[in-house]
Amino acid sequence: MELGLVGLGKMGGNMRERIRRAGHTVIGYDRNPDLADVHSLEELVGKLKAPRVVWVMVPAGAATQSTIDELAELLSPGDVVVDGGNSRWTDDEKHAEELAAKGIGFVDCGVSGGVWGLENGYALMYGGDAENVAKVQPVLDALKPEGPYGAVHAGKVGAGHFAKMVHNGIEYAMMQAYAEGWELLEKVDSVENVREIFRSWQEGTVIRSWLLDLAVNALDEDEHLDQLRGYASDSGEGRWTVEAAIDNAVPLPAITASLFARFASRQDDSPQMKMIAALRNQFGGHAVEKK
Repeated sequence: MELGLVGLGKMGGNMRERIRRAGHTVIGYDRNPDLADVHSLEELVGKLKAPRVVWVMVPAGAATQSTIDELAELLSPGDVVVDGGNSRWTDDEKHAEELAAKGIGFVDCGVSGGVWGLENGYALMYGGDAENVAKVQPVLDALKPEGPYGAVHAGKVGAGHFAKMVHNGIEYAMMQAYAEGWELLEKVDSVENVREIFRSWQEGTVIRSWLLDLAVNALDEDEHLDQLRGYASDSGEGRWTVEAAIDNAVPLPAITASLFARFASRQDDSPQMKMIAALRNQFGGHAVEKK
């Protein structure tokens, strides 16, 4: 089939290659002309045969909104837009309504796999009407990993990105657990080979995972992570997961704590810890460290 792909960065560029390897035609557009096959969204739409499918892989928020607004004016009834970025699920509902007013279908698709997706395939979580999903199915089949798993029609519009959001929330908590265990092992004098302990966990243990494999890769490159600064950003999906938990009265203590730990990583000298130190000194005479 033919596919228009908007956004050819680290994810989008590899997705274009994987889809082409499966025998499909991909026409890609990116603001960087060195990456693009065409020079505008209008040219991209003009090169596709109806009914068209256009897959959007641009940053969530304003970039996605402006792209969908432009596509709404260029596409025709019966065409389908897929948002494969990390949009908030509530935006999906708005985008679907906007496009439906012009007879254009919409599918939201959470995509996981990162830079390894080209070779290993991408885990896909998608939402939308079955009719619209069917028009995209050949591309979904090309992107997913080999075998029976790795892709799911999660439900109605918004369900795909909601599932991906929860996936990322779980990822936050898993990474935090590995990180805390690593720090404790590094701290104890009797433990002499933390990297090899992590490596030993890759086989036969209940905590083995791809994230553990990646941790070992990182330690092989920099055994004590001396070259890194202890700063971790967040993409926004961890925050949305916690907000959804509050809205639905679902307790998520591990995921919430992992998100707050990232916030703490951005403080060279935590104001909160200043107050805690001051209070411990006041009530217990505990020592404080002066600047």
